Amino acid sequence: MAIIDVVKFDGLKNRDWVIYKHPTDSLVFGTQLIVGEGQAAIFVNGGKVCDTFPAGTYTLDTKNLPVLQGIVNLPFGRKTPFPAEIYFVNLTAKLDMQWGTSTPIQVIDPKYYVKLRIRAFGQFGLKIEDYKLFFTEIIGAMQMADAVRYDKVMSYYKGIIVTKIKSVIANVMINQKISALEISAKLEELSSSVNEALRSDIQSFGFRLVNFFIHSINFPDEDFAEINKILGNKAAFEIMGDNRYVTQRSFDVYETAAGNTGGVAGAFAAGGVGFGAGTAIASSMQQNLNIAAPAQQNQNQIGVKCHSCGAVISGSLKFCGECGASLAGTTCTCGAGIPAGAKFCSQCGKKEGEA
Repeated sequence: MAIIDVVKFDGLKNRDWVIYKHPTDSLVFGTQLIVGEGQAAIFVNGGKVCDTFPAGTYTLDTKNLPVLQGIVNLPFGRKTPFPAEIYFVNLTAKLDMQWGTSTPIQVIDPKYYVKLRIRAFGQFGLKIEDYKLFFTEIIGAMQMADAVRYDKVMSYYKGIIVTKIKSVIANVMINQKISALEISAKLEELSSSVNEALRSDIQSFGFRLVNFFIHSINFPDEDFAEINKILGNKAAFEIMGDNRYVTQRSFDVYETAAGNTGGVAGAFAAGGVGFGAGTAIASSMQQNLNIAAPAQQNQNQIGVKCHSCGAVISGSLKFCGECGASLAGTTCTCGAGIPAGAKFCSQCGKKEGEA
């Protein structure tokens, strides 16, 4: 069993370590403990934290580590090895930790009413603030060979981070009616909200959340295709105006439906108008078309009654086809016209034929 006189840790090649376990397995009175800047050391004996040391140089003896009095055999000149573990803690901030939503956030866009699968990505920074709390809550129960790195810490926090992010983004979109196409303008506000929501959960394990950023929020191209279609229709809506756009869409529907369902009533039914209403509208339209026909056509179909024999003769004829009597009227001495078959003038009351 090698006796260690100096215990120190110069750091790993990269800065992604959180806690490093020194490989020493025995110490003696007078061992030098050197803790570098940005580090702290934890002295553990029998699985229990005995003391912690900030940056500096220490001589392990009963003055700064009273627990040694009970575990070292003093009669052997204080050179008796004793079992102990020393852990070095990285106190510098880790600012380049990446996060992303592994599963999409399912939301209905509040402006375009399209179901979207939103993903978010970003970066955050962590710093150990209470390393004794972190060691007792997380590291003490772990079996570690040499070091615990930040990717291991990330595995603990990932679930909390993603849950908070999804909750904040969905809440802003739904309650503030922010569309996915407009949410990029809210990234700073969203980042601040997530930072606030995560702070207490991060501190519960001894860390401090230095910063938190949402870099991007996006969704698949096929989801955007639905919105793009709506935007195209909206552009036509704005160019043509409210009534003209609605009228144009109505004609498109009715023109297609008329060709498929046969007739105007069928077109209205296909356009979403009820059968009864569609039939009534179609009937009204047909009547309006019939108004253009000459009124003389109806008159020709009615006919004139002969005043001589009583036969009904077509209104276009001048003489009765039954008795040959004239169907034309006469003129009264007062100048008023007397229709054929009338016995008295409707203006002066004279009998037809009187002087």
